[in-house]
Amino acid sequence: MKIGITGGIGSGKSYVCRRLTAQYGIVVYDCDAAAKRLIRTSPVIRQELTKLIGADTYVDGQLNKAAVAQFLLQSEDNAKAIDTIVHPAVFRDFQESGMTWMESAIMYESGIYRLVDKVIVVTAPLEIRIDRVMQRDHITREKVLQWMQRQLSQEEVISRADYEIINDGITNIDEQLEYIIKKEKI
Repeated sequence: MKIGITGGIGSGKSYVCRRLTAQYGIVVYDCDAAAKRLIRTSPVIRQELTKLIGADTYVDGQLNKAAVAQFLLQSEDNAKAIDTIVHPAVFRDFQESGMTWMESAIMYESGIYRLVDKVIVVTAPLEIRIDRVMQRDHITREKVLQWMQRQLSQEEVISRADYEIINDGITNIDEQLEYIIKKEKI
């Protein structure tokens, strides 16, 4: 059985994945980390991104994150153009990894949910999510909200997922994980 973990920015997906590893020895494929690795190492992706964004996409062989972010946030069409380059590579990489658990912030938006049997959404109250991202990334509230607007609403993701893990700093994460693992006989 393949299981996907998703949730909006700041929900605590990575924390839940670390708990899975610590408590159950389950290593989770990180789609975001894989995308970053593939963007750095794949000559095909490098060529396609440079063609799309421009010559300043890579500077001295390194991804120019500022140029990519600026292009990405200019329009939804720009974001989709980048996605059509990166997402298929991540899909293939996951399938070739042999792993059965994956984490993706954009599970539904990317279509990668089609590769898993069950989806778990990690949720948290909006203000907690905003504070987490502001502290983690040292960015403004406005920037966090801008990133959040690119993702499906938490309510939409909850309605599509098979399970919800509440990560509000109060509810016990390990108990919620144990319930899912026992119910799915993982």
